[in-house]
Amino acid sequence: MSDQDAQAAAGTPEGQGPVEIDEEMARHIANKREELLEKFDIPDEFPPEVLEEAEARTEGVGEQIAAEVDERRDLRDMTTWTTDPIDAQDFDDALSVEDRGDVYVLWVHIADVTHYVTPETEMWAEAVRRANTVYLPGYTIHMLPPVLAETVCSLVPDEDRLAHTVEMHLDKDDLGYESIDIYKSVIRSDARLTYTEAENILDDPASADDHLEDVSVDLGGKCQQVWELADRMHEQRKADGSLVLNPRRDRAHTIIEECMLKANKAVTHELMWDRGVEAMYRVHPQPTPEEWNEALQEIQELDGVSIPGGAWDDPRQAVNATLEEAPERQLDKIQWAVMKVMPRAKYMNDPFGGHHALNFEIYGHFTSPIRRLSDLINHWIVYTNDVPEDLVALCDRASDRQKDAEQCEREYKQFLEEVGLDPAAVNNRGIEVVEE
Repeated sequence: MSDQDAQAAAGTPEGQGPVEIDEEMARHIANKREELLEKFDIPDEFPPEVLEEAEARTEGVGEQIAAEVDERRDLRDMTTWTTDPIDAQDFDDALSVEDRGDVYVLWVHIADVTHYVTPETEMWAEAVRRANTVYLPGYTIHMLPPVLAETVCSLVPDEDRLAHTVEMHLDKDDLGYESIDIYKSVIRSDARLTYTEAENILDDPASADDHLEDVSVDLGGKCQQVWELADRMHEQRKADGSLVLNPRRDRAHTIIEECMLKANKAVTHELMWDRGVEAMYRVHPQPTPEEWNEALQEIQELDGVSIPGGAWDDPRQAVNATLEEAPERQLDKIQWAVMKVMPRAKYMNDPFGGHHALNFEIYGHFTSPIRRLSDLINHWIVYTNDVPEDLVALCDRASDRQKDAEQCEREYKQFLEEVGLDPAAVNNRGIEVVEE
């Protein structure tokens, strides 16, 4: 199924504390987690040599960045900010935007992980071994050592950071790419926003000043600009036939989702059409007509749900139109009916076949190199134009490990439900062990 990059987990709801459990339940959960990690061969601890290497790369950060400035584009004076869940521990993507009258200019800045993690390092080998970060409710198993991800690779506010920037000039009329430029940069984020804070700024742009060290920065105006752009990109993507299973996502999440999709698409456009190189492309096959018909029939039979008559010819459009009008209580059932018939997306060195759910001819991942092997490798290919000899094997490994991670997550959630815990609450609020 489509794994649209910016579908980040919701943050801790304000005013709600952690889910409380006793010590016996904590041991029970820990034992189950250990059992599942062993079953799916997911390593929880990093080897000492990987941790030592990561710690060494975090020393003298200021001097390292200062030495890089002359070799990169200096974007530190540009208004830039991050938006993440409230409990995020690393901030690996940031945005900047300008409305230049005839074009929008959108910058997506991604932490330059490959400056620190290169193919000859132990960290790279460990990333290949793990292939992705595994997100269990209330517990994360990282692909890269947190000591690296949460320091030099985290685009924290008011500190210089090395980035890999995707600069896109977008036609005002159709939002097509007038130009794409991908380059190494130095940025300085002005603010770290949670999704709730971003929503509040969209409601009241003046409140942005509360998050700024330099109040001359027009963060409120920039948030409004990027929302107007993201809203147009979202509506255009739906009109073009992209499947949107969560049409009621809030504005802050929509901004991140659409900007990351636009950047990922731009990078793979550059790799395939302009350079003609192999990379880790994301390919999503389509269901058969019979499978799609099965899903639509199941949706049509739900109480209070009706698929618009003119939408049946394109199943993705039919699902989008239905989700827009369906009662809230039926959304999960509609989404599940679609997910059941969707083939798995996979990584391939050849992009042709496209991404069915997104309705993109070519697509790949670039915006999350801290948590996905595919993005890490695509960063390396973009920078060096050097394709790993074992790329096909890396694609297969990333696909297989993602499948294992998702199955592990499903079984862990099922276990939490069996012991009377709400996985969503645990995921959003965390767990606190209380004395009996």
